Amino acid sequence: MAGDTERIEKDIAQAREELAKTLDQLAVKGNPQRLAGEAKAKALGIVQKPAVKYGAAGVGALVVVAVIVKIFR
Repeated sequence: MAGDTERIEKDIAQAREELAKTLDQLAVKGNPQRLAGEAKAKALGIVQKPAVKYGAAGVGALVVVAVIVKIFR
């Protein structure tokens, strides 16, 4: 009977340690600053692609021309 109690206590202690590790991992994964940093890095990676960069510049130029034409009409 004493061996069963010790085994159960040991199992409980091990389960607590595993739970603590899992909670630590979740805290790291769910860190808002880390998530924001990853999102920013991903967005910058997309924006730095030549097709996106030059496409955005072209659209911006068209908007400027459209505004100027509208002003002088």
